[in-house]
Amino acid sequence: MLTVAASDRSGRVLRNDNARAVARAGNYFIELRASDVIPLPEGATLMRLPGRVPVGADGSSGEFVQAGPGEAVAAILPQGYTRTFVPAYVSKPGAPELPLFGYSAAAFVGDQMVVAAIRTDERDTWDPRHYNLPELPALVEAALGAHPGNRILKQLAKCALEYQCYTAQNLFYRRWEAGVPVSPTCNARCVGCISKQPSECCPSPQQRIDFVPTPDEIVELALPHLEEAPQAIISFGQGCEGEPTNEWRVIAEACRAVRARTGRGTININTNAGNTQAVEALCDAGMDSFRVSLVSARPMPYARYHRPLGYRLADVERSIAVARRRGAFVSLNYLAFPGFTDLEPEVDAICSLIERTDVQMVQFRNLNIDPEVFSSVMLDGPGERDSGDEAAESVEPAGMVQVIAHLQDCFPHLVIGNFSIALRG
Repeated sequence: MLTVAASDRSGRVLRNDNARAVARAGNYFIELRASDVIPLPEGATLMRLPGRVPVGADGSSGEFVQAGPGEAVAAILPQGYTRTFVPAYVSKPGAPELPLFGYSAAAFVGDQMVVAAIRTDERDTWDPRHYNLPELPALVEAALGAHPGNRILKQLAKCALEYQCYTAQNLFYRRWEAGVPVSPTCNARCVGCISKQPSECCPSPQQRIDFVPTPDEIVELALPHLEEAPQAIISFGQGCEGEPTNEWRVIAEACRAVRARTGRGTININTNAGNTQAVEALCDAGMDSFRVSLVSARPMPYARYHRPLGYRLADVERSIAVARRRGAFVSLNYLAFPGFTDLEPEVDAICSLIERTDVQMVQFRNLNIDPEVFSSVMLDGPGERDSGDEAAESVEPAGMVQVIAHLQDCFPHLVIGNFSIALRG
C-alpha cells in the first residue's frame, strides 16, 4: 500500500500509515497505485512545501482528507525523468508561493520513498554523478585566466559554481552540450520564467545576463568546444538569459565564423521561435538544431502562459516549418504539467502540430512552477477562451504515460526524450 509522505519543520520526512497516498493532476485528486510510481531515483531531492497540508485517502472510508500532521512533500527529479502527477495538498491561508521547481508527487511503499514519474531518456550524460566534480573550481579558474576579457565566460563561471548549471559546467569540462548565453532581453513574459520575475512574485533561481556579447566572445568559447569535445553541442538560449533570437545578428555572425573553421559538432538554439526572420537567417548561417519551447499547441493557452510580445503561436509554427524546410533538426521543448498536458484538446493539438510541421523530437520538460499558480492561469484563468478550453475543463486528464505512448504510436519515428541530440561528431 502507498502511504502519505509529510515533513516536519526540521525537514524530517514522516510516513502516515493512516492515509493512502494521493496525487494531483490539474484540478483532480487521484489515489496513487503501485503502477503509478517508481523508486525515488538517485539524484532526486525532497522538498518541504511550507504552509501546505498533504491530502490522503482515509484508511477506512477512502475519502480524501487532510493527512497531517506535517507539511506536504515533493520530489524534484533529476533530468531524464518525466513526472506523471504533482503533489496533492491543501494550502493554509497565507501560504507562500512556491519557488520555480518541478514538483512531483512522492509517497511511501513501506519504508521506501517512491515518486510519480517515468524514465523518458536513458542517456546518462546528465546524471548528477558527472557534475560538481572536485576539479571544477580549478578548471573554471584556468579558463578565466586564459580568457580574462571574455564576459560570457565570467557569466558561465557564476552559473557553473553558484547555480550548478550543467550546461555551464560542460564548457569547462570540455564535453557534451555547453551553453552560451547571449541575450539580456526577451519577447515573451512566461509565467514560469526562471531568469526574470516581477519583484512581487516568486524569486527567480537564476540571474539574467545584463550584456550582449560580441561575436568574437562567442567564437572564442564555441570554436574549441566544437573542435575538441565529445558529442559536442553549443547551445544558445540558456536559463540565465532571455530570448536568444533577439540577438540573432550577433549569433549568425558567430555561427558563420565558426562554420568557416570547423564542420564538427552541433550548433543548437533554445528559442520560442516567434521571429521567423531570425530563424531563416540562423539557418543560413549554419544553425543545425532548433529546440522550440511551448506549453501548448493551442493559441489561447499558449498566449496565457507565454504572454508573447509581437508574435503569436502561428508565427512559431511558421518558424518550425521554415527550419525543417532548410534541413535543420527541430525538437519541441514541451513544458509538461500533469492535468493539463494530458487533456484531450492538448493532445490533439500537439499531434496536429507535429504532423503539419514534421517536428522530429519531443523533449518533455517538467514545468518549473507553483502548481496552484499554473492551475489559476491555465485551468481556472479569467479571460477569453478558445473553442477547446471548455472541453479541456470538462474532460478528465488521460495521464502522462498515456500521452507519451500515444505520441509514439501516432509518430513511430518521433524521438521522445529529455535532452538535445548531438547530430555529428
